[in-house]
Amino acid sequence: MTIARPRTVLITGGSRGIGAAIAQRFAAEGINIVIHYLGSHEAANETARACMRHGVEVMTVSADLRSKEQLLRMREKLEASALLPDVLVNNAGISHYGMLADVTEQEWDDVMAVNLKGMFLCSQIFMQHMIASRFGRIVNVSSVWGLSGASCEVLYSTTKGGMNAFTKALAKELAPSGVTVNAVAPGVVDTAMMSGFDDQEKAALEQEIPVGRFAQPDEIASLVYFLSLPESSYITGQIISPNGGWHT
Repeated sequence: MTIARPRTVLITGGSRGIGAAIAQRFAAEGINIVIHYLGSHEAANETARACMRHGVEVMTVSADLRSKEQLLRMREKLEASALLPDVLVNNAGISHYGMLADVTEQEWDDVMAVNLKGMFLCSQIFMQHMIASRFGRIVNVSSVWGLSGASCEVLYSTTKGGMNAFTKALAKELAPSGVTVNAVAPGVVDTAMMSGFDDQEKAALEQEIPVGRFAQPDEIASLVYFLSLPESSYITGQIISPNGGWHT
């Protein structure tokens, strides 16, 4: 019996950081890449060029994850190019730092819309192809704060906690169809999101982490890739947190 293997992966927010590392990891394994982005056109093209060096087919596509209409148009483009994904990585997200007392209603709505509504819409739209194929992988990029919560990040932690609950529930729904749903909940990753911390603050944070350093984006990408393989078919509904022993 031939075991289905992933042929195309769609990474939301795939232009930079963890998303770009995921795209390049899959490309290195000969898997076609769809890089979703919103405004980072040049960064998306740069990541696409890096993926193309592996000889795979690569498409970049812009869409607002808060708009079902735009996402349906994106699906039409992918279908026309025979690039409907059998792996969906819901990676796009926005962070928020600040006391809950200072969070505006607009900020709450914006972060919720991107981090949760975007994941919901993408999963709903693209899982149909996976169900029909009897093979699919959905991997949601969450955060350690979705497990433990963080002071001054109540809004962000709430969205990531919701992502984890969504993962567990949808995994049960899709399991009979051969589709797994898991979440990767990283600790501190060395990306541009850490640019707001100075060297002293970074050093202090590293001292709190048992392995003594931040994660590299490619380490997160490798875990996402593993969860996409046929060999991971018995892993579903799990929240796996690569955090260097920081929060266990």
